[in-house]
Amino acid sequence: MLALLQHCSMPLARAVRPPPHTHVRAYSTAAIGLAPSSSRTNSLSQSQVLLGLSEKDLQQLALDFSQQSFRGKQLYHLIYKRKVREIQDFIQLPQGFRNDLEEAGWKVGRSPIFQSVTAADGTVKLLLKLEDNRLIETVGIPVEDDKGSVRLTACVSSQVGCPLRCSFCATGKGGFSRNLRRHEIVEQVLAIEEVFKRRVTNVVFMGMGEPMLNLKAVLEAHHCLNKDVQIGQRMMTISTVGVPNTIKKLASHKLQSTLAVSLHAPNQKLRETIVPSAKSYPLDALMRDCKEYFRETNRRVSFEYALLAGINDTVDHAVELAGLLHKWGHGYHVNLIPFNPIEGSEYKRPYKKAVQAFADALESSKITVSVRQTRGLDANAACGQLRNKFQKTPLVTDSDNMESQLPNMDLAVNC
Repeated sequence: MLALLQHCSMPLARAVRPPPHTHVRAYSTAAIGLAPSSSRTNSLSQSQVLLGLSEKDLQQLALDFSQQSFRGKQLYHLIYKRKVREIQDFIQLPQGFRNDLEEAGWKVGRSPIFQSVTAADGTVKLLLKLEDNRLIETVGIPVEDDKGSVRLTACVSSQVGCPLRCSFCATGKGGFSRNLRRHEIVEQVLAIEEVFKRRVTNVVFMGMGEPMLNLKAVLEAHHCLNKDVQIGQRMMTISTVGVPNTIKKLASHKLQSTLAVSLHAPNQKLRETIVPSAKSYPLDALMRDCKEYFRETNRRVSFEYALLAGINDTVDHAVELAGLLHKWGHGYHVNLIPFNPIEGSEYKRPYKKAVQAFADALESSKITVSVRQTRGLDANAACGQLRNKFQKTPLVTDSDNMESQLPNMDLAVNC
């Protein structure tokens, strides 16, 4: 799913300035051959992971291993505060307890960073290598506001790839492997904090995948990020292109987080050409669910709209979009995302004049609008490009060949 980052669109925000160049760092060039599908599934189902457990859960775990409950509090501190990756590095715990945990099949649940790419504007994209050797991407975006305070947003993935195949998104073109587990979502935020050496302030579920197709794990990760990593619910956004019945389910949890819905078109016919899954979820049904979501949660829905030159970016489209929003409620916000061209796509990025005209037409119709600040464009950025290099072809097993490919991979940041 396109990483449509609402939080990067504030007009007064400006990027933190790092060294003026793009840097690619390879953390590992070891062989990454995929295990047979059945063995990967068994490995994932059998592993017991500490990350994602609450302090109460960890205290009970300590008791189950005939330890005092305060050992559970130590585990909690080591995992969420110290961000220790390996059980044997829990040096505050008795060696016997550490050995018992490992012998029972417990792991912390942290994945190694396979590759890191840094853009000139400070945006960092990480590739994490999961337990089954699948790769996922997560993005850290540092933004300094007009008062000088820095906001660090983590744009996290919820799936390995994406099954919805939106026509403008490279991630979807690469196919779909599986849903992420709770800890595989949470660990992305911890990895961003480690790289930037500061706390993440905002989380957006806008990376690879459709969060609503993995709602159980997304909600579990959301709870952990809120209660254990201590990121406020209002600082989190869950994005969706629209999956039938899931917005109602999300509303029932009454979260204080923002729901961002990817529209990309003001009418059903055009939307079906851009978002194939729209055929099974008509626009009126989607908008009705958004209206009910607002009634249930009292939280404003934000609409994401990728501007595609000559496709959906005219003033007439903007007027039609405003009419659609007024029909279904009020107080909506539209986040405009000028398209960043990706390899193999027929779409083009609209001119700034067209983007401004679209925004002006919405504002004239009393629709709150912002234009997303593009990040990483200096590195030929487009959502999903970096991950897409690996997605539908076997990973290289020859370390020399892998090393030769690293400098050619683009930064994939549309956040």
